[in-house]
Amino acid sequence: MILRRLLGALATLVLASLTIFLALEVLPGDPAQIILGTGAQEDTLAALRSQLGLDRPILVRYVSWVSGMLVGDFKDSYTYGIPVTELISQRIYVSGPLAIFAIILAVAIALPCGVISAARRGRLSDTLITAGTQIGIAIPNFWFAILLILLFAVRLRWFPSGGFPGWEDGGIIACLIALLLPAFALALPQAAILTRVTRGAMLEVLQENYMRTAAAKGLSPTKRLWTHGLQNAMIPVVTILGLQFSFLLAGTIIIENVFYLPGIGRLLFQAIAQRDIVVVQNLIMLIVASVIVINLVVDLAAIGIDPRLRRQDFARG
Repeated sequence: MILRRLLGALATLVLASLTIFLALEVLPGDPAQIILGTGAQEDTLAALRSQLGLDRPILVRYVSWVSGMLVGDFKDSYTYGIPVTELISQRIYVSGPLAIFAIILAVAIALPCGVISAARRGRLSDTLITAGTQIGIAIPNFWFAILLILLFAVRLRWFPSGGFPGWEDGGIIACLIALLLPAFALALPQAAILTRVTRGAMLEVLQENYMRTAAAKGLSPTKRLWTHGLQNAMIPVVTILGLQFSFLLAGTIIIENVFYLPGIGRLLFQAIAQRDIVVVQNLIMLIVASVIVINLVVDLAAIGIDPRLRRQDFARG
């Protein structure tokens, strides 16, 4: 069962690498021309293309790229002239904590709202929460980020409007304050989606016989909701939560540019503008690989939590 899922994830990684490589190959523009400028001589351009390996056959370049990634050699950036691994290691200290901070905020908002909405179905609180989730889903996170900057940074001046002080230079508190607004901008749409999933799962759980049995045993409504109800409703919630973490990694591309954060998303945006194919290929592949790995972990975690999924999988096998 686990082997089948691992093989599926591996096949998806191979297909994703082919798609990314071929998609970037057909893009217009010459990296050598961009690096040297439009006034460069043809022999100079040819020499740079040879140095960058752009004159080699496409299959050779693909195999070289994949084999390099497998051993941790992501080549050197065209623009910065340093290894891509060094660029990523410099930026992941911003993007990683930002995504984790955002998912913590999303869970802290979504789980209580989802449970309360399901427990008070049809009442005013349920209506307000449902309306709030629809607004949260409808609002683009970059527009919400601009509103946060206008209110809390420009008018109230409680938080900085952008930038990152650095974990060593600015300290943990200053860095967390700098990440709070972008993390909240990332978390809002994810919290809205997770709230709706939690509400739907809780509504199904509340109709189960074991919930009636718990009530008959005299358990308090609070204990029934948070101990028996939420625990049994966590399968779809965990699944969506894993997917959301992947979306947050990709969503940092826009948010980091809005808040001028030196993270992976801003690096990818700059690499696309400069047509630094080496950086773009490796960053996109890393993001795709993280999505695939997280989905695999969530899938296996769901099977571990719910024995019914194991029985279904063995029955299909």
